[in-house]
Amino acid sequence: MRDSVEVGGRPRTYTVVGPTDGKPSRDLVLVFHGSRQTGAKHRRFTGKAFDALADGGAAVVVYLDGHKGNWNDARRASRFPARRENVDDVGFTRAVIRKLVASHRIDPGRVFAIGYSNGGQMAMRLAHEAPELIAGAAVLAATMPAPENFLVADAPSVPMPVLLVHGTKDPIVGYAGGEPSWWVRKLFKIGGRSLSAPETAAYFAARNGITGRPVSRTLPKRAGSAGGTSAERTDYRQQGRPPVTLLTVHGGGHTIPGPRRAPAIVGRTNQDVNTADLVAEFFEIPIRPAKR
Repeated sequence: MRDSVEVGGRPRTYTVVGPTDGKPSRDLVLVFHGSRQTGAKHRRFTGKAFDALADGGAAVVVYLDGHKGNWNDARRASRFPARRENVDDVGFTRAVIRKLVASHRIDPGRVFAIGYSNGGQMAMRLAHEAPELIAGAAVLAATMPAPENFLVADAPSVPMPVLLVHGTKDPIVGYAGGEPSWWVRKLFKIGGRSLSAPETAAYFAARNGITGRPVSRTLPKRAGSAGGTSAERTDYRQQGRPPVTLLTVHGGGHTIPGPRRAPAIVGRTNQDVNTADLVAEFFEIPIRPAKR
């Protein structure tokens, strides 16, 4: 269902997956697309994989639309229209949550953000600037901006579970962090230094007060999955602290692990892991088992 809300004098649009007459106190999953996408394009890009989070009736999934293909994330060096026009995407998120709490009987304490690339940067902005809005964040193919490149670096620490997914052969957002390539800066109008994926996981673990060492394990290959990649899961866990998990996709590109392969230009897609299933398990969202 397509819907809209006005924020700061701008009509903002989004697509809702899940009925209004479902169970009370349902979870809400907000999906933030990548640069040069819309919610609909991102939904096709993932093969509607995140729709499965609404299948069991315990959650509602919402695909939000950025401004002219982008989110006003918290990277200081961003130069796309959403940043130049200072679009209030935090306010947009707040308005969508408020509206869905009323219309779909959402539990406001069970709202989760999933963000891919620029959308992952938006999820990290929410976790810092408006942590009261979300109960956890899944950040796909994005890493933390370095302190000098992060507009809300001084935000107080509010612990929350964070799931990170990143490919080691990502040609757009490097797994090793640092400055983006010249063509990425030019094409996507971004810049500035970022942390590596492991440094991002360690950052959120420290933010959550986790002091123990992480535990890593290689995930099994799934019969029939495409070759060329493997998945390694690293968990930061400590009693009484929200967990942090990093899924490293060795050989993976700027992609989302799951049944739908991304175009080859952005690299290989791992199919040993279904990211929607991983999100459901990590945030304890009841769903029907995915079809294989």
